[in-house]
Amino acid sequence: MPGSPLDPRAQGCNLLIREGATLIQTVDDVLEAVGPIDTRMVREPLQRYAAAPAPVDAGEGERRSLIDLLGPTPVAVDELVRQSGQDAATVQLVLLELELAGRVERHAGAKISLM
Repeated sequence: MPGSPLDPRAQGCNLLIREGATLIQTVDDVLEAVGPIDTRMVREPLQRYAAAPAPVDAGEGERRSLIDLLGPTPVAVDELVRQSGQDAATVQLVLLELELAGRVERHAGAKISLM
């Protein structure tokens, strides 16, 4: 028994036992609990998933336009995405590159500024 029925800390374990929980100690216990799967229940997915998109790489023009939008006053990253017209992944990539180079500083509220 995992705990006294009078101890409120044991309520979770005791409730699981009451509801017929199965003790799982190994992978074999899981396989035994799941049992064989009825082949009638298995079906092919309705659609195939496309391959992951190619990684984004920002060009020099995209980098330059984002740097031009930055200044000493913190600006929201969402605002940079809107003003630059670039997709969010590209903006985040350029900001990460600038941060790693020590050229920008992150602020509270998802804001960023030039150092």
